[in-house]
Amino acid sequence: MLANQITKDNIETMVINFYSRVLKDDIVGPYFIHELGDDMDNKYWQPHLKLLVDFWASIVLGDTSYQRNPLGPHILMDDLSPTVFEQWLKLFFETLNEIYEPQVADIFKEKSTTIAGNFMRDLGLA
Repeated sequence: MLANQITKDNIETMVINFYSRVLKDDIVGPYFIHELGDDMDNKYWQPHLKLLVDFWASIVLGDTSYQRNPLGPHILMDDLSPTVFEQWLKLFFETLNEIYEPQVADIFKEKSTTIAGNFMRDLGLA
């Protein structure tokens, strides 16, 4: 059953499902594997997943747990391109469609599209 509201619990489910998908992807996966490894149960992934849950909760729920600059880590990544961001969004949208009712998924889609566009602009990719 698709969620018809956003909660921190279903954000966590979405984040875990999304990054499970990312790790299998030939375009986006290598960036995360390079930084965090290929096992989401390891000591690097677990805090990162919590951070991402807090990030999305701040974006869509106004939660104040996330207190970082999301662009910062991306500045240090080599070889990012519009293609990587486009694939990230494609995988993210697929995951959203499996977790949320369309009207709820659209909230994340709008926010993530804006964030990706801002990141590409700030990284000089757009």
